[in-house]
Amino acid sequence: MKNFNLTVYIEHDEDGVFISSIPTISSCYAQGKTQEEMLKNLREVLILCLRNTNKDALENTKFVGIQNLEINYA
Repeated sequence: MKNFNLTVYIEHDEDGVFISSIPTISSCYAQGKTQEEMLKNLREVLILCLRNTNKDALENTKFVGIQNLEINYA
């Protein structure tokens, strides 16, 4: 069994719900009323997502960063 360090995006929406995602794993999202609840839910979702993920590809995927993009939207 290997340990992986994964980057987690966390947002706090207008209703006060914490929403998280792991960008290196497709469809790995969770939410909760608190950060603790959200992280607990994310761990459960992550276990399910890892069943369908190539572990070798996961080892070679590195988080690079976040970029802001400004657009004009009418």
